[in-house]
Amino acid sequence: MQTQTHPLISPVLGTQRHLTSFHYGPAGGQKVYIQSSLHADELPGMLVSWTLRKRLAALETAGKLRGEIVIVPVPNPIGLNQRLLGHMLGRFETGTASNFNRSFHDLAALVIPRIEPRLTGDARLNLLAVRDAMREALAEQTPTTELESQRLALQRLSYDADVVLDLHCDFEGAMHLFTNPDLWPEVEPLARYLDSKASLFALNSIGNPFDEIHSFCWSELRARYGERYPIPNGSISVTIELRGQADVTYAFAERDANAIVEYLTYRGVINGTPAPLPPLEFDATPFSGTEPLRAPISGVLVFRTPIGVWVEPGQEIADVVDPLADRVVTITSSIAGVLYARQRARFTTAGQEVACIAGAKPIRGGSLLPN
Repeated sequence: MQTQTHPLISPVLGTQRHLTSFHYGPAGGQKVYIQSSLHADELPGMLVSWTLRKRLAALETAGKLRGEIVIVPVPNPIGLNQRLLGHMLGRFETGTASNFNRSFHDLAALVIPRIEPRLTGDARLNLLAVRDAMREALAEQTPTTELESQRLALQRLSYDADVVLDLHCDFEGAMHLFTNPDLWPEVEPLARYLDSKASLFALNSIGNPFDEIHSFCWSELRARYGERYPIPNGSISVTIELRGQADVTYAFAERDANAIVEYLTYRGVINGTPAPLPPLEFDATPFSGTEPLRAPISGVLVFRTPIGVWVEPGQEIADVVDPLADRVVTITSSIAGVLYARQRARFTTAGQEVACIAGAKPIRGGSLLPN
């Protein structure tokens, strides 16, 4: 195992932060990049990363790693240090209100101006040519703020990975994941090992989140050049939502780390026989098919349906209780699907999103990501 340190731009006099990456296994084969808690208040993934590091250290000692696995347990030291009156604020950078998981460099935009003369009839050579172009373009970027340097450092670590796993969680949620529809055959085994209750597709949900900037580039290159040149899926990138913010337990971390190890064994990155693929309880669905449920009034939020279950149209999901007007309004689903996420706070403002249901038919367009 090798440890690398990546300094960030110092934001003010007398301060300096850095990223730490841990590199297991030999270079030259498949490369896997795993990071956790990019939203710094989403901590289940940080415990999973710690658990994974112990597993990978033992596998490396046993000579079972066939490729390089990079772990970045703390990709957002900026967010970890943001607290207001005792509460962690890890989703947005307080100086700019910028979401830590948005606005990464658009790799397609960086690569397209330089890649066409390098493409050939060989898919493997094209993969290497695109990655060379990514490396060159990222090397040319000059960040001016600490946040920009953090984003760029993460991209320089991950751009050439065959598999990118970005570990997040919801406020309260069932296990679910997001990925590019082009990648589903490669991602479905991971969904099965994780026991994902919702697997959501989006080619480009708009906003340049970390996982999408890796896979979208390859899809965009295929759309532009695929009729003339073979362009592979150069990055199997997935956002894994490890249930909810309070689901930080050793039992969950062991289960989730084991699922990732089984997946990497299935892909041949780890030498061994993977466990048989478990069944997938619910089919994958488009992210545009999700129904965000919003509270029509303000009040105390009382959920009537647990997360991770199938719901039908008209099913009662939650009540909003107004104790001043002695009024109760029930929020119902208008679609069939899986209730995969909901608010953690039990008080809502009027119009606030309180839950999400993953349905099979697209019903939304434009930007699909929440703030």
